[in-house]
Amino acid sequence: MITFAQYLQRCSYEGLSKLVKDVVDLAQKCVANEDAPECGKSLPSIFLDEICQVEKLRDSYGAMADCCGKADPERNECFLSFKVPQPDFVQPYQRPASDVICKEYQDNRVALLGHFIYTVARRDPFLYAPTILSLAADYEHALQSCCGESDVGACLDEKVQHIFHPKKVSVKQQYSCGILKKFGERTFKANKLVILSQKYPKAPLSEILKILRDIKGIYKECCEGDMVECMDDRAELVTYMCSKQDVFSSKIKACCEKPVVERSQCIIEADFDDRPEDLPSLVEKYVQDKEVCKRYEAGHDEFLSEFIYDHGRRYPEFSSQLILRIAKGYETFLDKCCKTDDPTECFRNAVEELNKHMQETQDVVKTNCEFLTTNGEAEFLKVLLVRYTKKMPQVSTDTLLEIGKKMTAVGTKCCKLPEDKRLPCSEGYLSIVIQDMCKRQETTPINDNVSHCCSDSYAYRRPCFSTMGVDTKYVPPAFDPEMFNFDEKLCTAPPAERELGQMKLLVNLIKRKPQMTEEQIKTISDGFTAMVDKCCKQSDIETCFGEE
Repeated sequence: MITFAQYLQRCSYEGLSKLVKDVVDLAQKCVANEDAPECGKSLPSIFLDEICQVEKLRDSYGAMADCCGKADPERNECFLSFKVPQPDFVQPYQRPASDVICKEYQDNRVALLGHFIYTVARRDPFLYAPTILSLAADYEHALQSCCGESDVGACLDEKVQHIFHPKKVSVKQQYSCGILKKFGERTFKANKLVILSQKYPKAPLSEILKILRDIKGIYKECCEGDMVECMDDRAELVTYMCSKQDVFSSKIKACCEKPVVERSQCIIEADFDDRPEDLPSLVEKYVQDKEVCKRYEAGHDEFLSEFIYDHGRRYPEFSSQLILRIAKGYETFLDKCCKTDDPTECFRNAVEELNKHMQETQDVVKTNCEFLTTNGEAEFLKVLLVRYTKKMPQVSTDTLLEIGKKMTAVGTKCCKLPEDKRLPCSEGYLSIVIQDMCKRQETTPINDNVSHCCSDSYAYRRPCFSTMGVDTKYVPPAFDPEMFNFDEKLCTAPPAERELGQMKLLVNLIKRKPQMTEEQIKTISDGFTAMVDKCCKQSDIETCFGEE
């Protein structure tokens, strides 16, 4: 149902139920006789063949019907491109009224949960199937717990608050798919290796690499819309991890006691395990050891994987991107130092340089959090708008505001956390905002600087955007006096609307004068505030604005 609802978002529950029945019937037939003609096909082919047999497919889906003329895997790529995220033609899930929901659950459990799954899948066509099933299980637990209460509605409202939000999870999942597609398996696996090493620091590298291989395959399946295989393989992986809890983590015990459908989401959300006390000295192992170059020459990727693993275990307070940058920096030094007569001496500089980068990254977070705490969200947003309008003045004012607000929300969320959680939080979420920006860049190119930062290196994306300068090739549009045509709305509009108007004015001003200094911007901002204060007290507001 999830797979069909995500591909055929306009189809009714009843219509999709027929397709589901066809596939389930085929599955049962193949269990009885694996050699039957249709049983040799891959799962994605079976689903897409079923979709391509839908009557009047073109009437409902237009050009999507042309995908049926392609061969796999192009046919699947084509169908994926027609998925509509958060479509306006699908309403959010409406649960049945409080006075009937418990009876419906009792009498028609499968249909009630089926409609829930169907709606979530249609609204979020990229959300992984295991996540949707886990969400449905949480919903069912809420029903089981609330149907014995006197006020069912209030109880459900309260329980639903604590169920994870599918949109947030979907954004993270789409981000992972985007990284896999854009930067390939090596970068994707390196990033996941950091996170797994941070989360399971007691597990040996061999076990981490085993589950990493499985995870890469699972993501590939889910990203390609192959939800049944994805779900099946994820359940298998989780069963394996639960059979070796003592190897992986003390934090997944409660998850492993849950039914198989609920385990994987629980394990994903589980805390990092405690760091072992007896970790080896990184300087001894990777700088002072005389065999470093020999170990590197014996297998570059294997050696760097161990380096990433050791750093992930030791530094749970670092972002995965920072650890990848440290690894990239170390790799550069290996290539350089291993060609010299005295590699150990050469490596001493590496330690200094890498420590400096670690400190700089932590300082960026500290400075931004201090500014946000001291000056508040509105001022923080203004600073970001000035900064990013100068970097990419070609972007529309509304999009710049949207990006600025998302970055401010990241600051608000992450700066409240304890210091050791701030860096992974802020760089992790900023990477998602940047990925979204880079996706737009693919269809609507912004400028050469943005293009370079988006494509050059995954690990260096955030620092690349942070250090990006003013776009010197940009030619500002001609001055338009209409832009500065103020009326009494500046005085009468609600505070939030006034604030938004001022932000837009600031962006439009910088678009025309991207070389403006901080001082000039401050002078104009102060002048604008003084003008509004003065004119809003006058009887003839518009004349005052005109003069000012």
